[in-house]
Amino acid sequence: MDEKDWAEFKRKLKSKTDIDLDLYKEPQMKRRIGNLVNRSAAKSFVEYFDTVAKDKDEFAAFIEYLTINVSEFYRTPDKFAKLETDVIPDLLARSPKLNIWSAGCSIGAEPYSLSMIMKELTPGKQHRILATDLDIEILAKAKKGVYMENEIKSLSPERRKKYFDALPDNKFAVKEDIKSCIEFKRHNLLKDPFEKGFDLILCRNVVIYFTEEAKDQLYTRFFEALKPGGILFVGATEAILNFRKMGYTSYQPFFYQRPL
Repeated sequence: MDEKDWAEFKRKLKSKTDIDLDLYKEPQMKRRIGNLVNRSAAKSFVEYFDTVAKDKDEFAAFIEYLTINVSEFYRTPDKFAKLETDVIPDLLARSPKLNIWSAGCSIGAEPYSLSMIMKELTPGKQHRILATDLDIEILAKAKKGVYMENEIKSLSPERRKKYFDALPDNKFAVKEDIKSCIEFKRHNLLKDPFEKGFDLILCRNVVIYFTEEAKDQLYTRFFEALKPGGILFVGATEAILNFRKMGYTSYQPFFYQRPL
């Protein structure tokens, strides 16, 4: 598995999926993908790619592994509490209808959590939640909104009963009134254009393997996508150290605001 092999693997991956590994930290991605290669019968990155690309299900599993689709409802509850008690009420004081973006939404736990919060804070009002991800298979699961019991274990019994319908085989389906305000869409954060005019953007536990340059470009583009006064919410291990250079002010730890 030499550099030529790695370069050809990256070329093939980008051609098929639009995932550009040059924007990711190379040592971590080589190790992560190398683990898959070593567990297979392949003798190179390219041979591994060519093998999994022939099987739709295997390739989907590979992309899910590559894009690190780990999520849960109300992930880091203390931060979501701040979102409920401080951030969203402040935003609602300026705009009665919020435009929210869950960037890298994975299985949908984050946008559905947001929809539940908005329903509780503003009953009877409709807000827009855009939920995007790179992985088409994961987006399909998110849009379907059906989860196993272990996938909703972080929800309180009250919210589980209020916002989900019980299905056979220990499955739970998100109710239609929670799904109705969410727009699911495939989007590549490192390539595709960004919409403008968001009150709130969440990008949490998405950038773990991005290069520092890619992160800076991403957070700058989020700044431009926010309304004045809008807020970016990042993951608990993703503090933006140079946020002032990008134009943000600190609202609270892990919440960054575009000044009014």
